[in-house]
Amino acid sequence: MSNLRFQVVEEAFKKKPVEVIAPVERPSEYFGKYVFNREKMYKYLQKDTYEKLIDVIDNGARLDRSIADEVAKGMKQWANENGVTHYTHWFQPLTEGTAEKHDAFIEHDGKGGMIEDFSGKLLMQQEPDASSFPNGGIRATFEARGYSAWDPTSPVFIIDDTLCIPTIFISYTGEALDYKAPLKRAIRAVDEAATAVARYFDPAVKKVQTNLGWEQEYFLVDEGLYSARPDLMLTGRTLMGHDSAKNQQMDDHYFGTIPDRVQAFMKDLEIQALELAIPCKTRHNEVAPNQFELAPIYEEMNLAIDHNMLLMSLMKKVARKHGFRVLLHEKPFDGVNGSGKHNNWSLSTDTGVLLHAPGKNAEQNLRFVTFLVETLMGVYRHNGLLKASIMSATNAHRLGANEAPPAIISSFLGKQVSELLEHIEKADKEDLFSMQGKQGMKLDIPEIPEILVDNTDRNRTSPFAFTGNRFEFRAVGSEANCASAMIALNAAVAEALADFKERVDKKVAELNKTAAETSNSSTRQLVNLSTENITFQAIIDVLREDIKTCAPIRFDGNGYSDEWVEEATRRGLDVEKSCPVIFDRYLDPESIEMFEKLNIMNRKELRARNEVKWETYTKKIQIEARVLGDLSLNHIIPVAVHYQTRLAKNVSSMIEVFGKEEGKDLTARSIKIVREIAERTQAIETKVEELVEARKVANRIENEREKAIAYHDTVEPKMDEIRYHIDKLELIVADELWTLPKYRELLFIR
Repeated sequence: MSNLRFQVVEEAFKKKPVEVIAPVERPSEYFGKYVFNREKMYKYLQKDTYEKLIDVIDNGARLDRSIADEVAKGMKQWANENGVTHYTHWFQPLTEGTAEKHDAFIEHDGKGGMIEDFSGKLLMQQEPDASSFPNGGIRATFEARGYSAWDPTSPVFIIDDTLCIPTIFISYTGEALDYKAPLKRAIRAVDEAATAVARYFDPAVKKVQTNLGWEQEYFLVDEGLYSARPDLMLTGRTLMGHDSAKNQQMDDHYFGTIPDRVQAFMKDLEIQALELAIPCKTRHNEVAPNQFELAPIYEEMNLAIDHNMLLMSLMKKVARKHGFRVLLHEKPFDGVNGSGKHNNWSLSTDTGVLLHAPGKNAEQNLRFVTFLVETLMGVYRHNGLLKASIMSATNAHRLGANEAPPAIISSFLGKQVSELLEHIEKADKEDLFSMQGKQGMKLDIPEIPEILVDNTDRNRTSPFAFTGNRFEFRAVGSEANCASAMIALNAAVAEALADFKERVDKKVAELNKTAAETSNSSTRQLVNLSTENITFQAIIDVLREDIKTCAPIRFDGNGYSDEWVEEATRRGLDVEKSCPVIFDRYLDPESIEMFEKLNIMNRKELRARNEVKWETYTKKIQIEARVLGDLSLNHIIPVAVHYQTRLAKNVSSMIEVFGKEEGKDLTARSIKIVREIAERTQAIETKVEELVEARKVANRIENEREKAIAYHDTVEPKMDEIRYHIDKLELIVADELWTLPKYRELLFIR
């Protein structure tokens, strides 16, 4: 047991759950304890200040700087009562993470001393510089001024001794350098477009809210084992490792009993998350060993994304307390399920959920079909862009296998909804919307009640599935900022709804013109041209056109099949597989036109973000290639050669004892292994040299897009070839000599 790997594994087996002392109160009583929510606002702010701030949050009123000092004063009083000494503007740069710079609540008093101070100016706006964050050429180092500005719609919160203020982050010249700024613009675009359409059915609608419910999947690995795997530490995934004889094929981990150590971690995480008003609802074992999921109650989208970013940081902190490392990489282990972050997207108004079906009458069902079809229209028109929004060097490993959707965007609707849309194309108006509600399924077991069956089944190979009253964007990766996908989806839907309204209004004008020109009462009665019916007839006419137009995006079959790739190509869907090339969709003329028309991002911002995407892709593959080369030459080959030498000495000893002929027969297997080790180590050395040369060639390319493509086409394939030989060596080298923890240890330590 002298091998360090064995010592680490043994220590992992000995670890006991960390005791977690839960608050005495019920969760509802400590929920939001460290959040400056409405209850705290009401307590610490003057009444008129409170009302003005709530008007900003609820109704989108312009933030009056005159109230900033009063708000800052109330926040500081609350923060001081909770032991806070610092504050920070908390923002989301283009790194998939969050950023913060802490400043103390102190200023000179002008008399040689210090006073505690926090002004409205410091609350509203700061200049964090942050010149080293990715910007895609928007600003140079010598002109690196950038501003963060308070987002009052996302509550301020406390982490340890610091007051965290959610903000946007923009350049000196006004371009967005983060995810939050364009996200808020995209949410507003959906609100405006969807509200205008919703008023066809209910003129009282004032606002449409975009909701998000994310499902965060993740792996836990014992911290000692993690530290013994340089590839996990530096890249977030295992660059080598042969399958464990048992992994997920028995399906015994999925929804199984949560291990004690993991349960303690989850309990601790949930308590701290609830104190930060993150509404954790669901936890369970996922499919792969050591894989788990956490999901919250749905929230308004901007807040939901802030909460997800906060939770990912919190997970890493709490995991270490419990002797774990949390892995958010989409594919940390080959051969088992990767981790996604399914984004459940829905729309609601102050009068109800827009995607809820069936309604109480044909009019409500018409509203449901309208928003369903126009969502599909947005997804169809911009399916390539939506794919680009979820694509990354890490998520590319996950897509298309082990229950992850393929890299072709399509939408699963289920039999009943699909039949409804087909029916609308052909049926008379009176029979258009007779959609049934949940149907009862009676089982021949007396003790089991009737089961209500949803209007749709599930399809785990569908990237964008309708699941009852929402769409589930399943292709989003586990470590991604949800905002990337939601910006693209909201923009596409907003554009589709705006276009829909424009065409309906045009159709209404045409029908009104026909009505005005019609003098024959029998003809008027025949076409039934009342004001309400004219509008609904126009909606139906446009919907029928759109149902036909977006038909190619609807697919209820097996997304993993080769036939689907061929069929998707015939349908005109984007089937590109190269991650760097997929990013091009952001710069398609129709994408630029949409983002600019909706005032979400301009051409300069889009180009800059693509530069960041290409550069990030290159750097991630570059790091992986360097780590793999290092491990190959400094870990794998020395271990393999050491074992080879041991076997060769054994062969020589056997021949010396038994003679040449008999000795060769007795050592045939050892000779075969010696030869295989020699061949594979030679192959690894050669491939590593080729890998280094491929990197050098790619690094000389100045254009970021072309460099990323070179890394995808020439560097990444070399890594796969090296891994193949390393994984074969793992099977034949003596277990006590192998220095890196194996899959059977990484995936099954509790």
